[in-house]
Amino acid sequence: MDAGAVLGVGTTDLAMRVLASLGKLDAAPTEFRHPCEDVSYGGVLLALPALLASGLLRHASRFFSLPPGYYGLEHIFVLLGLLALCRVKSVEALRYTAPGEWGKLLGLDRCPEAKTLRAKIKDLSTQGDAEGWAVQLCSDWMEAEPSATGTLYIDGHARVYHGSQTKLPRHYIARQRLCLRATTDYWVNGLDGLPFFKINQAVDPGLVRVLEEQIVPELETRIPHQPGQAELDADPLRMRFRLIFDREGYSPGLFKRMKEKRIACQTYHKHPGKDWEQSEFIPQQVRLMEGGEAEMLLAERGTLLGSKKSEQLWVREIRKLSKSGHQVSIISTDWRASVEQIVAPQFGRWYQENFFKYGREHFNLDRLIDYQLEPVDETTRVVNPAWRRLDGEVRKRVAAQHRRKARLYQLELAGELDTAKAEHYMDQAETLRTAIEQEDTEIAQKKKQRKEAGKHIEASELPEEEKWLKLATRSKHFIDTIKIIAYRAETAMARIVREKLNLHHQDEARALIRDICTTEANLIPDQQAKTLSVELHSLATPKANAIVAHLCAELNETETIYPGTDLRMIFKTVSP
Repeated sequence: MDAGAVLGVGTTDLAMRVLASLGKLDAAPTEFRHPCEDVSYGGVLLALPALLASGLLRHASRFFSLPPGYYGLEHIFVLLGLLALCRVKSVEALRYTAPGEWGKLLGLDRCPEAKTLRAKIKDLSTQGDAEGWAVQLCSDWMEAEPSATGTLYIDGHARVYHGSQTKLPRHYIARQRLCLRATTDYWVNGLDGLPFFKINQAVDPGLVRVLEEQIVPELETRIPHQPGQAELDADPLRMRFRLIFDREGYSPGLFKRMKEKRIACQTYHKHPGKDWEQSEFIPQQVRLMEGGEAEMLLAERGTLLGSKKSEQLWVREIRKLSKSGHQVSIISTDWRASVEQIVAPQFGRWYQENFFKYGREHFNLDRLIDYQLEPVDETTRVVNPAWRRLDGEVRKRVAAQHRRKARLYQLELAGELDTAKAEHYMDQAETLRTAIEQEDTEIAQKKKQRKEAGKHIEASELPEEEKWLKLATRSKHFIDTIKIIAYRAETAMARIVREKLNLHHQDEARALIRDICTTEANLIPDQQAKTLSVELHSLATPKANAIVAHLCAELNETETIYPGTDLRMIFKTVSP
């Protein structure tokens, strides 16, 4: 009997599938029985050592489980990691690829169909602990790179929702210059742009509150090797770690409260004031985050922030003078760091912005995994719709009033200049003045109503027609963690390519990794030698093939065992 005719395209393992359907198989064994040539996407297996090193299967069995079936936990995790690196941006897109080819990469007859994979993701998300897994991985990454956790980037990324199932709050989307329905993810990244974790906000209270109430408490427990209380007492200027963010987080009160916790904050000055004298600026060599050095004209002063006495705080203000004469102002509460240590990371914030851009374009970071909805916590404070309507009306009336006053000024000035028509101008001015006075009264009444309405109310107080549900986050959080692992794996491979072979442009290195992942390869198992050879087909140029040969040599040193087997992976290139 042809198993493919009974169970679907690419199905050959009929016996195992029958056992799985009867509930007598926990998971099909991962087996590479025969050599396979010209396997589509075979090159992505070169990324498997980096995926495993980044934590793809680490702690998976502790936080997740699947009911008995043909596809096991390792199969699903490996498949999701490989799909992310091959830019298969959605589960549905799997329908348009050859299932048997993906099966060869997994050591199975075929990969799960889209419907099955979606069901597995749902099981993992609802029955597993995706957040706990992400927390544990974040701790592992920070422990592995303690030097990368002393200074961190914090920024929000709005994910636009184009569906019609619920009316999410509107956010201003800078990249589209529109107010659209969206949710906000706040990301914590290292100085090299590598992500550590994110916090989702269905109702965005702003960076200051999220930073103080959610991000900082997480970091206080996760960042390793923080100075103890005795060390902090011995050095009043020492900080536990430093946070860098954009102007949205500018708040003298926040800076002061964080300083009391011995956490340094750094951002751009929101109200820098007058330019400094150009004679204050001194040329200095600054080592850039991406490598190399640049000469910058820099100056420093102490600055007192805060209009309220309770929030006043002395900070360091460092300015950079550009060639055009513009002065960029940076403020920091870290008094021990050198000027270079403050300036370089601040101007390196584009690493995090690049991660957002790259994640949207290549890993489909904004895509929803499912369309399930969840109720909003009734105690969540949201903008009062009545206040929003009144505020919009007040703004329109005030704008019209400004235009009337400008017209009144023109009429009065025209009357002074043209005495022949002065009486006509004065009559118009008097009529306009009366209208302005009446409108001022109505605006004052509207402002009073706006104040009485209150800007914020609890979600439970919303009118029925204004209530909404938030998007479920469990599946999204799980898949985003897989994508973080894939991004970190790709970054690790790009570093090998760039640093070892003098490729200074990160984009060039990443482009090469993408080409490798989508290139065909031969899979040659050797059961006696306990090896699985992955022979990558030739790339477009001799230079690219030389780089791949070097990458293979580095990967072979890891002596990676393919998950679920005892086969050591050997990576090599096939001569054109």
